[in-house]
Amino acid sequence: MKILISNDDGYLAPGIVALADALASIAEIVVVAPDSNRSGSSNSLTLDRPLSVYKAANGFHFVNGTPSDCVHVALTGVLAFRPDLIVSGINQGQNMGDDTLYSGTVAAATEGYLFGIPSIAFSQVEKGWGELAAAARVAREIVQRKFDTLDKPYLLNVNIPNLPYDELGEIVATRLGKRHQSEAVIRAIDPHGREIFWIGPAGQAREAGEGTDFHAVANGRISITPLQIDLTHNAQLDSLKKSLR
Repeated sequence: MKILISNDDGYLAPGIVALADALASIAEIVVVAPDSNRSGSSNSLTLDRPLSVYKAANGFHFVNGTPSDCVHVALTGVLAFRPDLIVSGINQGQNMGDDTLYSGTVAAATEGYLFGIPSIAFSQVEKGWGELAAAARVAREIVQRKFDTLDKPYLLNVNIPNLPYDELGEIVATRLGKRHQSEAVIRAIDPHGREIFWIGPAGQAREAGEGTDFHAVANGRISITPLQIDLTHNAQLDSLKKSLR
């Protein structure tokens, strides 16, 4: 198996190092990741300047761009082969519910999916890298599953509680929950006396009942949610057609 690994925390992040170490024992891996933290970059591509690819001492490649840039450049300009799988993470912090729209971790996997390659995004629920070795072990086990019942390509979003391996619950299939709206921006003054704004924290869970990703991880389980890209609101399509007559 040949696997392309990326993330949004940057090529030096402990999560991607742990993931690469875990997968190197079962596959041929190549790491192409951002040169710095690009959390919240979503699916953005850099179109206003050229991108550069560098190689670090540990063999990882890093790009002065977004997670989507990394996967796009790797697949169309760097790799001499087509990977069997794209893996993104392990992210520092959860990517559940509405987070998936903003997440650079999910975006890297999505870019692979758009190229027709099965892709998986991995995140730890809490920040701080606690129990990272357990999360990496879980990631390896999930990658080793064949998922033969899924249509190819597939796009999976995995969230792993920060628990010791022996304390983790089962792996469960979930749907995305929903959050309340984000908290307000945080106002501050920069050293030059100018008003600045920091984006506020994400909203708390609003729909977190049984079957959601929020419910699974709150109960110590590992959540896997299959994602899709079609944003068409099919339930409103007929109503829209009628309103245009």
